[in-house]
Amino acid sequence: MNFDYYSFTGRNIGFIDEHEQQLLRQARVFVCGVGGMGGAAFMALARAGVGKFVIADIDRFEVSNLNRQVFAFADEVGREKAAVAAEAAKRINPTIEIEVLGENWTDELAGIAARCPVIVNGMDDIAAGVHLYRTAKAADATVIDAYMSPLPSVIVVRPYDPRPEERLGFPTMGKDWTAITEDDRRAAMRAEIEHVMLHSSSRNYVDLAIAGEVAAGRRSRMSFAPMVISTGMLMAYEAVALILGRTSGTDCRGWFLNPHRPAIERPRNALVAALMRPLVRRAIEQLTGST
Repeated sequence: MNFDYYSFTGRNIGFIDEHEQQLLRQARVFVCGVGGMGGAAFMALARAGVGKFVIADIDRFEVSNLNRQVFAFADEVGREKAAVAAEAAKRINPTIEIEVLGENWTDELAGIAARCPVIVNGMDDIAAGVHLYRTAKAADATVIDAYMSPLPSVIVVRPYDPRPEERLGFPTMGKDWTAITEDDRRAAMRAEIEHVMLHSSSRNYVDLAIAGEVAAGRRSRMSFAPMVISTGMLMAYEAVALILGRTSGTDCRGWFLNPHRPAIERPRNALVAALMRPLVRRAIEQLTGST
């Protein structure tokens, strides 16, 4: 095949113009975690014509990944996610530049963030996420992320924005990220679940008993392909907007996409949230059996 970048991206023109397509081609994006939502975002950005990536993932594909992760196939089970994702992206665009990192990515993060002004966080590791956000702020990089939510969601945390640990009240504040304990992780997860329950209708679309087991650490997180892949697409839209200098309207608090109604759900105002918070906390305690 004689690959030609302009033939590859020709049908993009109209959504974006030719100059913007060149901006995408020249852009470098860091995708940290290329399994679920991070993998979906990476695939979309590669197909959009983004020309340079740094990707990192410490995991290998498992059978349980097949239900939702776009690069997971039965014959790839056991292989490193980052390597498989990079190979797939090069099959889409043979001219793409991809730097692949494994477990050492945390040691190289300062340099990565300095080279990648747009970062997609596809991890579910809270301690590494704290490290990512702190380093991104120091490097003047923007992080695109999503909540642990049954509804697709997206947030954009710019360098001047509060970090999620600050905004959601994680017990990680002031701690070195390597000193974050399992208790800290569970408390941070509960704080994020509280935010999701308080500011969205997510509770209406899952089995709450199972959600309680997840929150209590007795069960793996629920994941569903339409939700995970939709979230990755929302993240990809935000990455494109940042690269092209467009205003998307998404901020560090983010929003939820409710495809069941359909509707966009944005954070409640501070007064309503303050009134509802004790009720939400009581509900979480009942679900997790921590009363």
